[in-house]
Amino acid sequence: MPRIERLFDDMLARKASDLHLGIDYPPLIRARGDLVALRDMPMTKIEIEELLFEIVTPEQKQTIIENLDLDFAYAFRDKARFRANYFYKMTGLAAVFRVIPTQIQSLDDLGCPEAIRRLSERRSGLVLVTGPTGSGKSTTLAAMIRHINLNRACHILTVEDPVEFVHISEKALVTHREVGPHTSSFSAAIRSAGREDPNVILIGELRNNETMKLALQLASYGVLVMATVHTNSAPATIDRIINSFPADEQPQVRGMLAESLAGIVSQQLLKTADGKGRIAAHEILIGTSGLAAMIREGKTFQIASLMQGQQGIGMQTMDLALERLVTKGIITPEAAVEKAIDKESFHKLMKDRGAAVPNLDGQSV
Repeated sequence: MPRIERLFDDMLARKASDLHLGIDYPPLIRARGDLVALRDMPMTKIEIEELLFEIVTPEQKQTIIENLDLDFAYAFRDKARFRANYFYKMTGLAAVFRVIPTQIQSLDDLGCPEAIRRLSERRSGLVLVTGPTGSGKSTTLAAMIRHINLNRACHILTVEDPVEFVHISEKALVTHREVGPHTSSFSAAIRSAGREDPNVILIGELRNNETMKLALQLASYGVLVMATVHTNSAPATIDRIINSFPADEQPQVRGMLAESLAGIVSQQLLKTADGKGRIAAHEILIGTSGLAAMIREGKTFQIASLMQGQQGIGMQTMDLALERLVTKGIITPEAAVEKAIDKESFHKLMKDRGAAVPNLDGQSV
């Protein structure tokens, strides 16, 4: 058994999401959002290299030495999969392992709103799940793919770097492709995807304007395209996509996005009020004719008002999602204020409800 698997057992027992390994630091796990040391003694250069190089192939070892970083997936028997990132920093070789559970949670398990289920049942269009690193984007997308897999006879194609959640074909046929072993790049895989007869395409991340444009084209061809983007809100996601293109291409991209966008789910991960776990708060934007007009006309500043006025079809702002979680007692007002978009208005709302929230300057009231 590789020696690093003892650390994997320890982190799984503590329900941690990440393992951080670096020279001159003890092994650290992220449990319920906080970094916790697994021991007092720091790791040495020899220990780090023995642990990390024991579980990679000679080709992967050569990649980390030549390119100074490496991404890959590691299967820990039948217990879990890990998304691994090796890299160099000032003290030397380091790594972060993110847990990918072998059991894929359902949308109900995650407490996702009904609107997210309806987005996964769309037959075409672009669905984006956005949020900062570690906000649970991949977990939400995996639950959406699981829902499709169990309920629709179709072909689901995933393109990832590396493959994270592994879906066993149920009602659907699921094809996993990994950048590196199976295709040279995201863009190459997306270009060939149209010839592979997919109904649903999951793209691990839209990293540049080339992959964004290809995804928009596929979505306009009658395919449901699902992908992640690292942005903090639905309006910011639209701006990010458009602004990644040269000015002369932006009108065309606005038109493509207005036509193809089915919805955006932007999420934040928060500690639960009981301190025993974490839960996602979801901002939800649904594609409508009104949204299409705003995108074409460059009026993304009006999108927040659109979400507030269209709650009947499942739209909600992040602040409304946070307010609902506070009302249900799932999260604390303090945690909600920290993640709110309009912090001043949200802080006032919580104070008006009698919550003892700190002032925005950090002093308690």
